[in-house]
Amino acid sequence: MSTVALETKNLSKRFGGLQAINRVNLTFKPGELRCLIGPNGAGKTTLFNLITGRIKPDEGRILFEGKDITRLKPHEISRLGIARKFQVPTVFDDLTILENLGIAAGGRQSTGLIVFSRWDKTSVLGQVREIIDMVHLSARGDQLAATLSHGEKQWLEIGMVLAYRPRIMLLDEPTAGMSPSETMETSHIIRSVSKNVTTVVIEHDIKFLKEIAENVTVLHRGAVIAEGTFEEVENIALVREVYLGRRG
Repeated sequence: MSTVALETKNLSKRFGGLQAINRVNLTFKPGELRCLIGPNGAGKTTLFNLITGRIKPDEGRILFEGKDITRLKPHEISRLGIARKFQVPTVFDDLTILENLGIAAGGRQSTGLIVFSRWDKTSVLGQVREIIDMVHLSARGDQLAATLSHGEKQWLEIGMVLAYRPRIMLLDEPTAGMSPSETMETSHIIRSVSKNVTTVVIEHDIKFLKEIAENVTVLHRGAVIAEGTFEEVENIALVREVYLGRRG
């Protein structure tokens, strides 16, 4: 097994006169839980877009387990095992929770999405049952996704990402719009599921960060300005000035 799950080398991206990503060098270890923080416009989502192939860098490379994926198409990167959850949940409201997870579980097959009624029951259903427990929705598997609260839909989408069997999971603000109790529950879910997959989380909620962060990378104006544990980076003067000091 590679000792490096994902690596960026001198990664840069400019949009007109804006340097969105500026020679970013990052290394993610297998099984690591990393939080990516920084003020709005720091380049966090742009970095996710680069990693997943939605946009291409002007300079630099992206390596996945030692393989250069910089110029691969998004679906090619996804099939390698890099999965992303966006900030706004995109679940199928008119399907049950189990059906949503079943479609996601079939999504990595070469045929793409599969119809729930055509599941290979032995290979998919067992996996789905395990995942629904992991995201704390086991009691509601037969309910329509439309009946879920906003926070529960976020959990379902995390489950759908997990059903894809990723080796790297990118989560973009997974607690956005949640109640305090849902946020706390989400911290438990992410800590649990990240034990088996390299996980990178973009987040703004400081209390949530303190709950889950093993390692933190701070971006500002497209560049990395600090890395370390949350306790280490929160005591760096520049980090407090550009990010932490501006929040209550």
